[in-house]
Formats: sequence, C-alpha cells, structure tokens
Amino acid sequence: MRTVKTADGVTVHSESVGNGDPILFIHEFAGDHRTWEPQMRRFSRSHRCITYAARGYPPSQVPTDPAAYSQQHAVDDALAVLDAHSVGAAHVVGISMGGFAGLHLAMQHPGRVRSLVAAGTGYGARPTEVDRFRGECDAIAEVIETAGIAAFAEQYMSGPSRVQLQNKDRRAWQEYTRWVSEHSAEGSAATMRGVQRERPSLYALEAELAAIAAPVLVLAGDEDDGCLETSVWLKRVIPTAGLAVLPKSGHTLNIEEPDLVNTLIADFLHRVEAGAWGPRDPRADPGAITGFS
Repeated sequence: MRTVKTADGVTVHSESVGNGDPILFIHEFAGDHRTWEPQMRRFSRSHRCITYAARGYPPSQVPTDPAAYSQQHAVDDALAVLDAHSVGAAHVVGISMGGFAGLHLAMQHPGRVRSLVAAGTGYGARPTEVDRFRGECDAIAEVIETAGIAAFAEQYMSGPSRVQLQNKDRRAWQEYTRWVSEHSAEGSAATMRGVQRERPSLYALEAELAAIAAPVLVLAGDEDDGCLETSVWLKRVIPTAGLAVLPKSGHTLNIEEPDLVNTLIADFLHRVEAGAWGPRDPRADPGAITGFS
C-alpha cells in the first residue's frame, strides 16, 4: 500500500502487487480499488498490478470543495499514481468512469499509456443523451444525499445494467452492493456532479480519439445499452481499437464475467507485448457492404 499525494494535495490510497510490466487499473463510479480483485490476483502472476481508490473514495481523501472533482482531476490523479510508483508507461485498464479516465489519459499523455482497455465506457457520451444524462446525475447525487449511501447502493445495484450481475452471481452482487454502501456519501455525490455530470462528450473529442496510437481494446456488455453504441463508435474512430462484446452481460463486466474478461485482457496484452496489435488495415474499408467492389 502507498499513499499518493496528487498535484493539488489530495491523498490517494494505492496498492501494488507483482512484478513485470505495469498495469494500472482504474475503477468505476460504483467501484473502488477492491473491485479489481479478480484482475489483481490474475495478472499479478505476470505483471506489476497497481490500483487505487479515486479521490472521494475512502481510504482516499474526500475533499469538501466541489471544485476538487472533475474529469481533469481524474486524469491528473492517475498520473500521480504512476509517478508515485515510478512507472513511466503502463498498460491501463479502466471501466466506466475509469475507462473515461483512461481515454483522456491516452489523449493527453500518450507516452504514459502503453495500451488501454476501456470497458463499459460510454454513459452520457452521445450528444442526444447529454441533457438526460446530466439530469440523471443530479438525481443520483440527490438520492445519495437524502436517502443515504446504503439505500442508494441497493437501488443503484438493482439498476438495468447491474441486475445481470445479481442474476449470475448473487454473492458477488451482495459483496459489490456492500462495498458501495461503505463509500462516502459526500464523495460519491461530489464525484457524480463534478466528474460524471460535467465530463465532455466523447463525440466532441473525435479528432483527439482518432489520434490515439496506443493499442486499445474496448469491452462492452450486450445488455449495457448506455455504452453499447458508443463502444462500436469508439471501435470505428480509434484506429488501433478492437471491440469485444460480451453476451448477456451488463455494466460490471470485470466482476460479472471475470474469467472471460481476464482471458480477453490476457490475449490483448500478449499481442501488444508481441507487437502484434496495430491499426486497422486500410484494406478493411468500413464503408464496404459485401467487401467486394
């Protein structure tokens, strides 16, 4: 365990295990450093695995200033964790909020991202959904503040893209729900308002995404409707992106289908480290229908 001090003085809890090429795991809004345990255990056998609790998520510090929560702070905090662990470039694996952080990290600091896995990444990204998404973010923050974090956890983890975990693995769902109930209400509400609600639409960053040169693997659940269309769009926009869609799966992919996700990540890392994951062959014209002209 290591306490990291961010650029603006916030303390962040981080953990590192294993040896080899480094992997940085960045969690989702409902997660924390604990929700990467299936991946930390699997990949620490061959890699140095680093994860952390984002600001606002104990045991990391919970800033009281709403301005301390933003997409840019999330990027800067990931950099601070890499720096604190003396890591130049890492494979980055992020889910949802963590996937957004990973994409922004790859856009802003390409030399620090050897490869990127972006899982369940897309909520609120489509321009037609921005206003609705922001309204839902406000509603979520209000529920956290009025009903309390425990009541919110039960409601949120029973949502349309999380019932898949409940149906497949009730023990894992109960554990995940308990973890959410242990989060800081203040930190969660501030994260929802400052990071989630205010992040820019990915569709407004098409040119920056198209310039990503690092290998990218996009993962999506076929029942995670808020992310599925954007995941296909990311595949088409980022030249190096590959896409894997997991059947009968929701949002919490790394907990819901740990074996399948680990296999997909392991194959991706193997190909990246072998130099066998490049940009799309220009002959694979996405505008073709039959492939014959």
